[in-house]
Amino acid sequence: MGHHKTVWDNPAELIRQTQPENPVMVFAPTVLQDRAREFLDGFPGLVTYAVKSNPDEAVVQNLVTAGISGFDVASPFEIDLIGRLAPQAARHYHNPVRARSEIAHAVRAGITSWSVDSRSELEKLFDMVPTQIEGRGVEISPRFKLPVLGAVYDFGSKFGATPALAAELLQLVAKRGYIPSLTFHPGTQCVDPAAWQSYITVAREICDDSGVAARRLNVGGGFPSHRVGGVEPDLQAIFAAIRDTAARAFDGNAPDLVCEPGRGLCADAFSLVTRVKGIRDGASVFLNDGVYGGLAELPVVGNLDRLEVFDPQGRPRQGDAAGRVIFGPTCDSVDRLPGELSLPADIAEGDYVVFHGAGAYSTVTNTRFNGFGVMANATVMALS
Repeated sequence: MGHHKTVWDNPAELIRQTQPENPVMVFAPTVLQDRAREFLDGFPGLVTYAVKSNPDEAVVQNLVTAGISGFDVASPFEIDLIGRLAPQAARHYHNPVRARSEIAHAVRAGITSWSVDSRSELEKLFDMVPTQIEGRGVEISPRFKLPVLGAVYDFGSKFGATPALAAELLQLVAKRGYIPSLTFHPGTQCVDPAAWQSYITVAREICDDSGVAARRLNVGGGFPSHRVGGVEPDLQAIFAAIRDTAARAFDGNAPDLVCEPGRGLCADAFSLVTRVKGIRDGASVFLNDGVYGGLAELPVVGNLDRLEVFDPQGRPRQGDAAGRVIFGPTCDSVDRLPGELSLPADIAEGDYVVFHGAGAYSTVTNTRFNGFGVMANATVMALS
């Protein structure tokens, strides 16, 4: 890319100075650390980062610097990554279905917090995981599900026991001498505090039905990032709903609370800089990145419409906005962003479209299909 310095003021300066031909993911560490502190100050319990959303080492290191002391790890790779970068941090292995080889790896690594959502997987844990590892009690958290509410993507279609089964699992965990806890995930990009309220209320019912007091309640991820222009999620309202509902549902004696945000922590600390390859007969826009690259999740989660358009000198385009179809660079018609995105009328070939809030599930899903997807990385002081 021909960097002239290691840290840019903002994406516009990077564009003006380097005019990159390939996509660039720009990272603002100060934004990430500020968001981490917002969670640490506002969430009424332990904050653990869902590594899968962006496992970049710089992300992990900046989160540790900000005070994050726990990580949700979903694979042996993530277990080892956090063991190397943050050896004192808690690691919660909350992928509820694991191969026996993966369980053995986690036991050797000293993992003491597990989740489960079926009898068969619980039996695997009973077979392979002792009730104590390195002198610490082992926690097993049945994961339960409810109908999705206020989220754009339903995790319950893949993971989660019914409340009745969760009560049975919780009882079995306690009887076998493990630390009994509960966990759930309200769904991706969940903007409605009522989702957490419903789950927390049912968690109390599960405890009552099982006759077991859960030691901890993990309220999952789902915390939203800022994807829609002019509509910033209200994290403080979500934190307050979780705190107040837990106190009320458990009569002032709530389990210790845990959360595992991924997108809600990292997404807004990154922006994806793409370049316009062509504008077909003044209509459809073709970019040098798309759904096989840094924009992979958009067909599932929906468009990022927090975007800016700059000319090659880093000056913002300011023409009247109009809806455009946007395609990625590959020779596959699937490589298209959903619907239309509003772009300035004076957008031109060679301009840059910057997608803000692109830090989650982007770099890790880049496929390099069709020979595209080369992505550079850069650090900026600010994203605007």
